[in-house]
Amino acid sequence: MCFLRKYYGYNHRIEKGDPILANTIRQNRPQGKPVIMLVIDTLMDSPLQEAVKTGKAKALKFLMEHGQYYHKFVAPFPTMSVNVDTTLLTGTYCNQHGIPGLVWFSKEEKRLINYGTHYRELFKLGMGQAIEDFLFNLNEKHISHKVVTIHEELENRGRDSASINALVYRGNTAHPLNLPKILTTFTNIDKNRSAKASKLFSFGRFSKLHPSNRYQYFWKKLGVNDASSVLQLSHLINNNALPCFSIVYLPELDQRIHKNGRMDLKGIEKADKQLQKIFNLYDTWEKALEENIWIVLGDNGQAWVGPERGEAIIDLRNLLGRYRIMQIAKGIQPTDELVLAVNDRMAYIYTMDRENLPLQEIAKILQKDDRIDVIAWKTGRNIEVRSGGLRGEFMFGPEGEYHDQYGQSWFLQGDQNLLNLSVSGKEIKYGEYPDALARLYSCLLSHKGDFLVVSARPGHEIIGEGSPVHIGGAGHGGLHEQDSVVPIIITGTDSSPPYLRMVDLKKWILSLID
Repeated sequence: MCFLRKYYGYNHRIEKGDPILANTIRQNRPQGKPVIMLVIDTLMDSPLQEAVKTGKAKALKFLMEHGQYYHKFVAPFPTMSVNVDTTLLTGTYCNQHGIPGLVWFSKEEKRLINYGTHYRELFKLGMGQAIEDFLFNLNEKHISHKVVTIHEELENRGRDSASINALVYRGNTAHPLNLPKILTTFTNIDKNRSAKASKLFSFGRFSKLHPSNRYQYFWKKLGVNDASSVLQLSHLINNNALPCFSIVYLPELDQRIHKNGRMDLKGIEKADKQLQKIFNLYDTWEKALEENIWIVLGDNGQAWVGPERGEAIIDLRNLLGRYRIMQIAKGIQPTDELVLAVNDRMAYIYTMDRENLPLQEIAKILQKDDRIDVIAWKTGRNIEVRSGGLRGEFMFGPEGEYHDQYGQSWFLQGDQNLLNLSVSGKEIKYGEYPDALARLYSCLLSHKGDFLVVSARPGHEIIGEGSPVHIGGAGHGGLHEQDSVVPIIITGTDSSPPYLRMVDLKKWILSLID
């Protein structure tokens, strides 16, 4: 097949049958190696190492043995996919790109925004609005237009890129979406809506590169699944149509870990078999590395959640029951005092009247629960930090006399143990909360409103009204390193990012393409 594709005019047939791929082949073929980024949702180091050791991850083992492997690559905070993906594509934290998490309260729109936590919450919010936010508002409106995604930047340079099943995909090219009839019938969404995305774009059954309907069924998450992602990428490889950069999402491991816990090896084994399908498209796996740069990484980790509901679950409605909390189905009411936006193991808590209900008063209540490890809010230019398990107070802000390993400078005052920091001279070293200062600071400056942030200790999960729970499994969202560090494998190049953080990937990837 490879021989026929390269030497017997296979591309000519593609030009007649697929004008988008043909345009890529004719005009914008990459000058160097194409960069292919495979994001395996919730890939973590410990289970990966065990899967390799037990022979369950042959493709990942091959990549690790033939490239660079880093086991502590830092994701942004909150450690939720939409925030992580937006940081990856824009090279900025959420104080610049404007996506605070999977759930947040918009002061401008006066409503809770939810990109997809659980059907209980989505039905209460209104399914039409939830779908509108997920399919359109996330990329079109909510990501700041002051930042530029890697897809936009490459197209501005006259280069092409591909996005396959990534939640965040904003680019310059309009693509009509194939919306299911049931969706347009029972909502107000226009059936002729389009999305501006990368030049080559595939997102489940809504937009695809390969014409087949395989893996696109409702019970297969409308094509947002591993097999569909691999099919779409294989279509580009088989047609010699890889652009200079492709991001491909494999989402299924995440749900297995939520249910079965951090050390679920079956999920890694299944993801690895999908990777093997990709590498088997080449004459040899070594040939795949010669022709492309491969980057394989997780997007966030997950922390374990205990088996006993009463201990594992932090119900904010009980802790803050003395106040009037907004009911999701009713939306914000004049008498409401608090709004809860729960992102699994972290939450935003908004006060609707800061003068009569200051954030410090809410924090004092939360400090009584030792299952909460970090409580933080903004005071002027600085961030106040408290803990549910430790006494003391801590304040920090940017542009001080202390500096960290990422070249960032900070003002520090108070008990540094609350964020597990160690300071030697003027040098800051991070412990259980990697890049804690920048990640927490960005979170608290990510959107307008009077709110504080809480993050749970490993073993615990936060809930509000209708939140999903993962008793005996695992969850993410938190600031802790279990939620925050993922492995990354780089093959096909000797180059590596300047810092081992998600926020530094975009600039580095562009350097590989230039």
